[in-house]
Amino acid sequence: MAPSSPPRLSSAVFICISFLALIISPSAALTCSSQKFTQNQVYSNCLDLPYLSSYLHFSYDSSNTTLSIAFIATPSKSGGWIAWAINPKAAGMVGSQSLVGYKNSTTGTAQAHTYDVSSYNSIVAKDLSFEVWDKMAESRSDGSLAIFAKIKVPKDLAASGKINQVWQVGPSVETHGRLGIHTTAGASLQSKGTLDLKSGQSSTSSGGDDRLKKKNIHGILNAVSWGILFPLGAMIARYIRTFESADPAWFYLHAFCQVSAYAIGVAGWGTGLKLGSESPGITYSTHRNIGIALFVLATVQIFALFIRPKKDHKYRFYWNVYHHSFGYAILVLGIFNVFKGINILKPEDKWKTAYMVVIIALGGISLLLEAITWIVVLKRKSRKSTKPYDGYNNGQS
Repeated sequence: MAPSSPPRLSSAVFICISFLALIISPSAALTCSSQKFTQNQVYSNCLDLPYLSSYLHFSYDSSNTTLSIAFIATPSKSGGWIAWAINPKAAGMVGSQSLVGYKNSTTGTAQAHTYDVSSYNSIVAKDLSFEVWDKMAESRSDGSLAIFAKIKVPKDLAASGKINQVWQVGPSVETHGRLGIHTTAGASLQSKGTLDLKSGQSSTSSGGDDRLKKKNIHGILNAVSWGILFPLGAMIARYIRTFESADPAWFYLHAFCQVSAYAIGVAGWGTGLKLGSESPGITYSTHRNIGIALFVLATVQIFALFIRPKKDHKYRFYWNVYHHSFGYAILVLGIFNVFKGINILKPEDKWKTAYMVVIIALGGISLLLEAITWIVVLKRKSRKSTKPYDGYNNGQS
């Protein structure tokens, strides 16, 4: 008997695994230990840094506190820059003493310069607070750049044997060596840590992780409140109240959605204020201003419930106009600002896709309910009703 052929599923799995192996293997082989230099420099340690596809080679001579480094990374765009820095006093960008490499726009040759990052708004090319020599840069065949330098480690850092390192990549270099602003999300906020000169090991600072976690919390809270619950509450008020059997349940559902959305939205707004206070020099004006407008509009909506006129009051019509106008303004601005926030945070594409699916689903349901409620209203008119049921007067004039 001829041996049976393997099941189709197993064959498909085998083919997929083989294909993935072919894709993954080249990138998996790219580590600092496989990197070579044109001048055959040799370093005693090398690290695959955890963010921005960057690599650090270094040797440390404790007898004269000299640190020799080679930093390799790829600019975020063609014509961009790379940087590796020591922050003598803190973890993070502000206060760092930086080595920056980029290609000269005229000659096309790679250059290395020193920059003092005293604040987010003050990044200037100047000598550093410690001695640096033999600095140079080179272009590599894979499009990356390498920075080389020797550094006199300050006495206090040499005594501890540890330094705060920061690394970064940017999109462009403007006139007079002015560096184009790098992205302020994801890996660009996590590219920092502590380098142990004696053991040759590096630990990544949790500061970037904590900040990213706060941004994610801010994004989730606001997406759920302004981007989902408020639209859902508006749909309930517009469509469910049309059905006589839903009165007064529709009102309580509407109020529950809107009050819950407001509470969650205020929490999200508060985290946004906190993030802003922790990020001097980083401002997303449109996103911030819309957020403030949403908070004000929603607060007025909530407190307006306490001054709502009775159904037969002469001012009830004007209250309804105001309430609906503010409600639809919150609806439009909320969804728009959620997308603004997604573009700022730059999460994985699946999160933006998931939110778009939710909004499209709510839009589709709204169109369906719009058609159904019109049918209900027209049928009610055909029965000689003097006024369609609107959820406020139980269909009575």
